[in-house]
Amino acid sequence: MSTTTSGLVQGYEVVIGFETHTQLTTQSKLFSRASTSFGAEPNTNASAVDFALPGALPVMNKGAVQRAIEFGLAVNGHIAESSVFARKNYFYPDLPKGYQISQFEIPVVQGGAVEFFLDGEKKTVRLVRAHLEEDAGKSLHEDKNLGAALGRGGMSGIDLNRAGTPLLEIVTEPDMRSTAEAVAYARELHKIVTWIGICDGNMQEGSFRCDANVSVRKPGEPLGTRREIKNLNSFKFMQQAMDYEVRWQIEQIEDGHAIQQATVLFDPDTGETRAMRSKEDAADYRYFPDPDLPPLMIGRDWVEKTRAEMSELPRVMAERFVADYGLPEYDAGQLTQSKATAAYFEAVAGASQQPKLASNWVMGELSKRLNAQDLDIEKSAVAATTLAAIISRISDGTISNAGARQVFELLWLGGELGQEELPATYVDKAIEDLGLKQISDAGELEKIIDDVLAANAKNVEEIRAGNTKAMNALVGQAMKATKGKANPAQVNELLKKKIG
Repeated sequence: MSTTTSGLVQGYEVVIGFETHTQLTTQSKLFSRASTSFGAEPNTNASAVDFALPGALPVMNKGAVQRAIEFGLAVNGHIAESSVFARKNYFYPDLPKGYQISQFEIPVVQGGAVEFFLDGEKKTVRLVRAHLEEDAGKSLHEDKNLGAALGRGGMSGIDLNRAGTPLLEIVTEPDMRSTAEAVAYARELHKIVTWIGICDGNMQEGSFRCDANVSVRKPGEPLGTRREIKNLNSFKFMQQAMDYEVRWQIEQIEDGHAIQQATVLFDPDTGETRAMRSKEDAADYRYFPDPDLPPLMIGRDWVEKTRAEMSELPRVMAERFVADYGLPEYDAGQLTQSKATAAYFEAVAGASQQPKLASNWVMGELSKRLNAQDLDIEKSAVAATTLAAIISRISDGTISNAGARQVFELLWLGGELGQEELPATYVDKAIEDLGLKQISDAGELEKIIDDVLAANAKNVEEIRAGNTKAMNALVGQAMKATKGKANPAQVNELLKKKIG
């Protein structure tokens, strides 16, 4: 079950807000020089600061602040000239200090919005804030069966490699009214942070983790009690988890039970959410300013310098594609899912001077091939210049769309053999080798059409009597006579001219 665009399920309105932990692409941690590289042996990427040894003091990572500024600009948020770090107090085995350094009252980024399209409708999700904080470590639990084999009951350990890793936590207003809208928001946010390069977006490694706050209510009533689904690290599981949670909450309310605020986890094996703990509020964390860190000061000159150096944002590029290339908004949105895709499209459109055909081929045949082999567009077996040459041969009538697909397949499977030549040269050679060149010589076509008209006098009479459908039969006969090599548009024109 997916909630509808309106968010109504069984008479209840769905309300969703998101908190997303985005791991920043710095080489070192937020308050120490320890490496942030993934996959190292446990506790090898941890310093005295990360272990919380006595006397170890945090030192701010300027690169993390730079990335926070870039995100704030990307979502049109306000970059605070002065923001404050606080201690968020709670006990967790892999939190050696007994508190997490985060931001509470004054975050570095305030406000902003994320815009995207869902089913052709423009959606806007408002952001409350984006604040810097350090990540916790990780508890490692030995398999009980392995422990038994080793003569022990299973053990747990702590890996502090992740402790202190810089995060930007991005918090939305409860603006989403369907699970489909929430997933679309998450995808758009993922696109933004990877596009501007502040996060690698690797969900399997935990670089982009989403917490969904889900509640339901009758339309017009106050907000319902929310339950937070923690650490959703795939869009597929995100959809399943929220769909289940919506159903569960409605069933509870219909059965006369009150929803209790809680933090829950999603089990992909069962497709269900289960309560982990009662949900904390801010007061439970006893936030207070961290005495070891002064206020973070960001000058306007730093912000403006960053603004000037940032590349074109996806939403701006999509608007340009609509304005400059005349593309539909849907096409523009799809083509700006990544910088590499956008660059490939622009190269094809520029070389072929056929932007709509270029869009169709990049989103269609090319994407189909890439998806089938799980390839990024950078690994495409057909270069942008080659696809442009194929499209040019469609637009000048040399080959049909069906013929172009055969050429594309030949070059894809051959890995563009002969790339030492110019793209147009080996595209033309492929057309010649496959015998796909359309007959466009008017004299040759006229002779074939005369023969078709003579052999199908009855169809001609029907057309002249007003039965325009009979024209399709004549076109088919002409294409058959030319073994599919005639230009269909030219055939149509010549038939109309001769029939009168």
